[in-house]
Amino acid sequence: MDENGGLKKREHVCSKTRCSVFIAFLVASCVVVLCVVTFEVDDLRMKIQYDVSGLAWWKTSIIYQVYPRSFKDSNGDGVGDLRGITQKLDYLADLGIGAIWISPFYTSPMRDFGYDISNYTQVDPTFGTMDDFDNLLKEARKRGLKIIVDFVPNHTSNESMWFQESRKGPNNSYSDYYVWKDGVILPNGSRGPPNNWLSVFGGSAWTFDPERGQYYYHAFLKSQADINFYSPHVLQELKTVLRFWLDRGVSGFRLDALKFLFESKDVTLNEALLPNQFEWNDDGPHNLTTSFPQINDVIKDWRSLLDEYTSYDKEPRFMAEESYGLTAEMRNAHYKSGAMPFNFALLNMNSTCGGTCVMRLINKGLHELADDAWPNFQVGNHDNSRVASRVGVARSGAVTMLLLTLPGTPTSYYGDEIGMQDVFYTFQETRDPAGIHFGKDGYEGRSRDPERSPMQWSGTTNAGFSSGTPWLHVHENFTKTNVKDQNSDTVSMLNLYRTLAKIRKYPSFQNSQLQYAVTNDNVVSYVRMALGWTKYLVLINFGPSTSTDDYSKSPVDSTSGIIVATTNNFNLGDFRTGQTISLVNVRLHPGQGLVVTVYYQGR
Repeated sequence: MDENGGLKKREHVCSKTRCSVFIAFLVASCVVVLCVVTFEVDDLRMKIQYDVSGLAWWKTSIIYQVYPRSFKDSNGDGVGDLRGITQKLDYLADLGIGAIWISPFYTSPMRDFGYDISNYTQVDPTFGTMDDFDNLLKEARKRGLKIIVDFVPNHTSNESMWFQESRKGPNNSYSDYYVWKDGVILPNGSRGPPNNWLSVFGGSAWTFDPERGQYYYHAFLKSQADINFYSPHVLQELKTVLRFWLDRGVSGFRLDALKFLFESKDVTLNEALLPNQFEWNDDGPHNLTTSFPQINDVIKDWRSLLDEYTSYDKEPRFMAEESYGLTAEMRNAHYKSGAMPFNFALLNMNSTCGGTCVMRLINKGLHELADDAWPNFQVGNHDNSRVASRVGVARSGAVTMLLLTLPGTPTSYYGDEIGMQDVFYTFQETRDPAGIHFGKDGYEGRSRDPERSPMQWSGTTNAGFSSGTPWLHVHENFTKTNVKDQNSDTVSMLNLYRTLAKIRKYPSFQNSQLQYAVTNDNVVSYVRMALGWTKYLVLINFGPSTSTDDYSKSPVDSTSGIIVATTNNFNLGDFRTGQTISLVNVRLHPGQGLVVTVYYQGR
């Protein structure tokens, strides 16, 4: 093999400077893949290009989540927008991702910053125009990037036209679009909600509407009225929305809050709440308001629609879902129905989660899957504390290495590629309705503003995010942690990300298999390989202390290898890319990680 981790000459021998070799091999996911390999031979330095044509594009891509309010402001109003995303497409393409998932940019009163949609088929002026979106699609396509959009089917804004028509009463074509119920008469003679169901944001999930004279159900804020999925009119409307965006050219959808789509028709039933439970608890027995089996029928219907478009142009359409707390049985049922539930196991990583702990979280993401289900991992998103704040700055590069070398489809959150951290905001600075709802004493544990701070592009004013006043102020570390500075630093987090993004395109990383090597309280390590291709060893120290271990035994079965990526442990300098190392005794500091191509024994 070459010093950069290329193919060994003994694997593919070519008598000319350039040649093309067509290889059919069986990947571990039991899919026969035709691989087209073109390489140059110059003192065993081989440049590899290939097309893994047997896998859908989303199985070989990194998905990068953009929270549009915070990514890039193009017009100086302090809020990120669609034109800002377009301006940064070259950066995203260079990063090595394959698809951009954009959080909601639809017309909305912004009671939940876009997750309270008033019109599914319009762009909110805050983010630009439909022409801006179409241009974003066109420019992304030029760079080989797919666009995935958020779809929020569970609820709409109570300011939407649908809701305003529905509240007029039963003699209306929109009357059954929402969950309307009569209240009950309380012992004191006053009127109360139909039952004890709770909102995720605290308090009753029912709000009385004086115009209709009934209560409407809302799993989230009272400004987010739940859609009635038992209504065939609603199901047809939502398919029309999906068609609208598919016709514009999006490559898929991320389905928000999917487990909340259905609730019991019998509203006389109370949920068995936990003792003294006055607000939503995800561990609570919410059997009357979440995870109904009918969700699978909805997924199948939407999958059929997406497949209809795939049949036209042969491009697979992607559909993922957000559903926290699914059992393995539920997760696999959703997979079988046609949606990929995002795996949130790694969101539980923190500074005390060492090698064995990380292995357990990986296993939760892999071993609970049905054989034909494709894995995926997420380490951060718009609803959870940033990686660098959860695990510590010194381990954030290690988490990046973990995410981009695990099997399946990884999803990155904007800014994690440079190690952005949570930002502290006072209650007066807080913008997130979830945080404000819980008041000055409770907002810190509920606000999602800390992980939604503006992207840190440079060390200039407002981190290069906006020429105006940002909707949230940037982190104070922006002069040291930013894209511009890391771009020119060869051992930066950003360039580590780029290196790993290239490595994970190798055939050995394009399957769903993983074999553990050494794992202990400090280290987790594993082998990634595909039949006929170079074997790779990934070894990372997530523990509290330095660890020296022998990695040469099975499944590595080699005493040496070449480093193709290193976290550098932030310039400790123990290892360098291209260095040949012994695998018998490798000494890793906390937060340090390596990707190594493995020599065949006896070379």
